[in-house]
Amino acid sequence: ATDKMETDTDSKKDMTSKDYYFDSYSHFGIHEEMLKDEVRTSQYRRAIEHNRQNIEGKVVLDIGCGTGILSLFCAQVGAKAVYAIDCSEIADYAKLIVKENKYDHVITVIKGKVEEITLPVDKVDVIVSEWMGYFLFYESMLDTVIYSRDKWLKPGGVMLPDYLTLNLVGIEDAEYKNEKLNFWDNVYGFSMKCIKDVAIQEPLVDVVEAQQVCTDVRLLRECKVPEYSVEDCTFTCPFELTAKRNDYIHALVAYFDTFFTTGHKPTKFSTGPEHQQTHWKQTVFYLDHEITICEGEKLTGTLACKPNATNRRDLDITITYEHNGKWQQTKGSMEYKMR
Repeated sequence: ATDKMETDTDSKKDMTSKDYYFDSYSHFGIHEEMLKDEVRTSQYRRAIEHNRQNIEGKVVLDIGCGTGILSLFCAQVGAKAVYAIDCSEIADYAKLIVKENKYDHVITVIKGKVEEITLPVDKVDVIVSEWMGYFLFYESMLDTVIYSRDKWLKPGGVMLPDYLTLNLVGIEDAEYKNEKLNFWDNVYGFSMKCIKDVAIQEPLVDVVEAQQVCTDVRLLRECKVPEYSVEDCTFTCPFELTAKRNDYIHALVAYFDTFFTTGHKPTKFSTGPEHQQTHWKQTVFYLDHEITICEGEKLTGTLACKPNATNRRDLDITITYEHNGKWQQTKGSMEYKMR
């Protein structure tokens, strides 16, 4: 046991940030959180049920299967075969879960990286995956889904989900910004502004209350999964937000909506502030100063996003903004790092 512990410790030392991504999904806690996310799990189940005609008697590929819950849903509606792939240690438990529920004659769990494994079939009819990350693209498996689609999905095959949108709103958030960021301006009489300068570059993943939203919603980016490319993961999108009331904008907030359009009855779920909360919450980008805005006035700008050069699961994001209002005229540019 001691030798194994030393070996495990040594292997941990050699892990890269990519390895930590896979290792984090080995632990039960994160799977418990996702399974208890009622919006996520129930809407995937509903989408699979509404796609019964596309799944029954067909071959399904589940990418990043985790505990195997989506594979089990597919088996329930009559899939001929399901190949469930996961790179982390949870795959070992997925095999036990599949066997425990007597679906091991339908579901085959394969442990390994999608890019390195071999499927026992040449093509699949359906790809299902819960690949989305915070801000839709952070730590997501979209690259892997695209690789799998191009390699294994039959022409005209079904992808679940098949369409997603990334959206943006402006919020008033003076209290939290003061508590978490402006705090560093005066710490027991000392300036620690250097920490504030770093902290503001890290987007906050948290729950935003609906009443904080003070602008309309703008669609930033569409992701049509059947035709999305790796190159599309680098993008620059303009935005124009219109104030719904006289207020102050302290941050911009991004969230995504997920659509399943291929079934008998299309389904969707939203991770927005005005909907039931999910484990994705929302992604908050604090601005360097507050913007005074009147009802009907506009905040315009661009959001540029690209995968980090060292680790594609991380993101480098730049937001530029400009406001020419009754009480304030301002513009700026902010750099953010999702790590």
